[in-house]
Amino acid sequence: MKVLLTKDVKSLGKAGEVKEVKDGYGKNFLIGKGLALHATNDVIRKYEAQKKREQEQIAIEIDEATKLAETLNSTKLTIKHKAGANGHLIGSVTNKEISEALNDEFEIKIDKKNISLDKKIKAPGIYEVDCKLGHAVHATLKVDIIGE
Repeated sequence: MKVLLTKDVKSLGKAGEVKEVKDGYGKNFLIGKGLALHATNDVIRKYEAQKKREQEQIAIEIDEATKLAETLNSTKLTIKHKAGANGHLIGSVTNKEISEALNDEFEIKIDKKNISLDKKIKAPGIYEVDCKLGHAVHATLKVDIIGE
């Protein structure tokens, strides 16, 4: 019996491969547990069409992330933060604060978890912040901190 693996099977192969297996193993274990489908021409054609759609979707997401990276690399974000009498900031500027300011000022939504700070921002000045945009695309955002 021929089966199309939908998930990786340790001793058999990787997802997307067509394998010849014994009938009982194929029907009872692989197909029964949802690890494979019976490999008919129609099933193989549908699986290949689905993989092609997924690849196209990934290409679109990478393109959008690249455009967003270009926008962020040329953007300078200004954040006003409370400062004490000596000029140092009260508290520190967090990635959540940067995410919210970016959304408010430029309507760019980046999750706070995807904004990484090398060290805490505790003084006014210009800092570079790394933003992860998915699919191994990164951007560097310039953030100008002003004490008020």
